[in-house]
Amino acid sequence: MDYRFKLCFCRDIYDHKQNDRAFMEAVRRNVDCHLLKCEDYRRILESRGFSRDDGQRLTDAGEVPCIPTLFFKYHDLHSMPESAMVVKATSSGTKGVKSHIGFDKKSLFFGGIAACRIIARHRLFSMCPARYVILGFPPGKDNQTAISKTQRLSTMFAPALSRRYALRKGKNGYRPDFKGLMAALRRYSGGRAPVRIIGFPAYLYFLLKEMERREIFLRLPRHSMIMVGGGWKQFYKETVDKAELYRLCERHLGVPESHFREFFGAVEHPGVYCDCPNHHFHVPAMSRVVIRDVDTLEPVGYGKAGLVNLISPLVESIPLVSILTDDLGVLHRGCECGCGMEAPYLEIIGRTGVPDIRTCAAGAGELLKEVGRSAFH
Repeated sequence: MDYRFKLCFCRDIYDHKQNDRAFMEAVRRNVDCHLLKCEDYRRILESRGFSRDDGQRLTDAGEVPCIPTLFFKYHDLHSMPESAMVVKATSSGTKGVKSHIGFDKKSLFFGGIAACRIIARHRLFSMCPARYVILGFPPGKDNQTAISKTQRLSTMFAPALSRRYALRKGKNGYRPDFKGLMAALRRYSGGRAPVRIIGFPAYLYFLLKEMERREIFLRLPRHSMIMVGGGWKQFYKETVDKAELYRLCERHLGVPESHFREFFGAVEHPGVYCDCPNHHFHVPAMSRVVIRDVDTLEPVGYGKAGLVNLISPLVESIPLVSILTDDLGVLHRGCECGCGMEAPYLEIIGRTGVPDIRTCAAGAGELLKEVGRSAFH
């Protein structure tokens, strides 16, 4: 039996205590797999003083050396031939540099099972047909970003009566068609089918502000939902408090806060994080989160801010077992939430990509780029 099976088919996907043993066994075997099959990954870990014997003795997932997502934007690390990767995707690459990630059939299967269980737990699957408004790019050969693939998959949570995309391609590239969206939403508000709005929170906010400017107030059909993810990207200066976004959604679309869901993730990490009724990202059993000091990269524990280190043993095609994001976050004990889930939850408080912020992760990324150059030559 595959070592990932027990973890993905565990009884409770938010029970860490019940699944700690299976998780650590999966981490040990996943790390060993990549050390054996990816020479460049082995060299990188050895440069950090980590051997295969260390991997087999792991007792804490935080002991696995983490690789900054920045590294994957400049180097490819493969533990199997690209021909074995049935699905490929890139990061959004807001600064022009993208990570290129691929998944083999088994990794895709276990990642899909984990994602489906989380979606089901949050009751996002429905047999009731819905109309979708996607605040993002339409699918196409020129758009292979993971977020566009995820948004497309999200339209399968309920049977799709229609799909309307916010961005339309013109002579000068993609442009938002808010006027067309507002006309479509007005039509949908007069029907019976629920509407599911999916996409970037920034585009949702811009749409709502335009509706506010035009004094447009709609009430979408019962059971309509809003699902956002992908962060604010290059629009970080326009970031607004979540409470303001909930208020605008109810005021202009008639969708209450209880029907608002947010997702967090990274193309370099196979885990999915969906917020609970209290809007907290609880960590599922298939993943772990370590918060690291921005200067030393040492774990800081609960309640303290630092860089977000995401850990998951579900992928064998590329060594993504432990990646260091450029997100700043705080890890809280599950009992502090009040929703009933005991798993710790992650609070995202910002990104290191904004001007004037440089962290140890950036330095580590530069160092690994140098290691990578020597590893690849």
